[in-house]
Amino acid sequence: MEGDESMLRQLFIGLVTLVVLVVGGLVEGCDNGGLSAKRLNDTAQVSSNGEDFNSEDSEVAPQSVKEQKVCDFQRGWAHDVRGGLGGKIVKVTTLAPTGPGSIKEALDSKGARVVVFEVGGAIDLGKESLVVKEPFLTIAGQTAPDPGITLINGELIVATHDVVVQHIRVRPGQGSHGKGWAPDGISLEAAYNVIIDHCSISWAIDENLSASGPRFEGKTPDEWRRNTSHTITFSNNIIAEGLNKSTHPYGKHSKGSLIHDNVTAVLIYENLYASNADRNPLFKGGSRGAIVNNYMYNSKRYGPSYALIENEWGTLPHQVGALSLVGNVFQAGPDTDTDKAAFFNLVFGPLVAYFEDNVALDVDGSELPLLHEAKFTSVTELPVAPFWPSGLKVYPASEIKERIRINVGARPWARDDIDARIVAQSIDGVGRVIDSENDVGGYLSQQEAYGVFDQSKWDDCFNRKE
Repeated sequence: MEGDESMLRQLFIGLVTLVVLVVGGLVEGCDNGGLSAKRLNDTAQVSSNGEDFNSEDSEVAPQSVKEQKVCDFQRGWAHDVRGGLGGKIVKVTTLAPTGPGSIKEALDSKGARVVVFEVGGAIDLGKESLVVKEPFLTIAGQTAPDPGITLINGELIVATHDVVVQHIRVRPGQGSHGKGWAPDGISLEAAYNVIIDHCSISWAIDENLSASGPRFEGKTPDEWRRNTSHTITFSNNIIAEGLNKSTHPYGKHSKGSLIHDNVTAVLIYENLYASNADRNPLFKGGSRGAIVNNYMYNSKRYGPSYALIENEWGTLPHQVGALSLVGNVFQAGPDTDTDKAAFFNLVFGPLVAYFEDNVALDVDGSELPLLHEAKFTSVTELPVAPFWPSGLKVYPASEIKERIRINVGARPWARDDIDARIVAQSIDGVGRVIDSENDVGGYLSQQEAYGVFDQSKWDDCFNRKE
């Protein structure tokens, strides 16, 4: 009888949650029983009183979106984001981290701009953070001569809006630093309208790639969401080998991606998560997004997770998270505890979620559970996606391994040895969670390379012309 009462109570909670969400506009129907082609939820951009997230901005993008070609990287809720396309060209001509011709000078310049590179090699940030504060920026790492651009010994922080970062490698590393050194690879801090596409981020001490900001700034949940990071796409990235027993003040800390409390309208799309112990990715309380067509290899236990940590919210009202998880592959590796592994883990809700065509495989190819059932007490599984961006192309899970092998990371046409190793190990089922970059050979020795940027060789989206 007690078990029956518990089951009925959970069913009642689920039904009430669904009714509330439907009435509140968080869930809409699908076409023909599949994923809807239209956005299923507008709360990512519009609050309950109809105020647009970005209505307070007085700045104007360089050109109307309607006047420009749609670029391949424009996906998800950030489908209108163009960074600095249409603005001035700013050239990086030195591998020095600061000074004339440096990447810092280019990022600090004002106005819509596309940062291109007439130099290739490693930029040692000297334990400093490279912070983007000026909006309407495109960092076009694809324009650098081989071997491309790698940022080492520091992190890249985006703390503004309308930014596109492509084909950059970020590898903070442990180096000779002592306890307390804990940079991310790329971090978004109260940023919005941001796309991180075809980047390679590894060897971070905190998360490799994250989105955060003030969690509860404002009087209402709508204001909380508006004042933290939102409207983000992470696509086609290598997010790998977060350092585990390194210099993080908390101790073991190999992490992929953290999407912090109330961060909203986040698309995680066609990324390789490889040999991060966990957070592949982790969405925290009240966050909303879609995790689509990712390949998650050799985590300790889980692929994606969701967690609202009660003691971090105090007396504030818990917000319902919303996730759509479609076409992902979780592949166990040498470090995976397959006795406890599952594709998705819920630490604590409330959460509404939609699951379709996700695959979880043990090292021998046998199936693993999709859900960590023991903790699934505060999630409502929905028959339709609760949160979905318009126009998103979804591939079958059966195709993702090959798509990742061919297309993921910075400059996939000319991967450096580190990226090539990470991709090959993920495909072949080898590789480990590491404690230091030196466990896998450390930084590459690369010669500086120089070349003159010729704009006629690049189209309006900064793809190289055939």
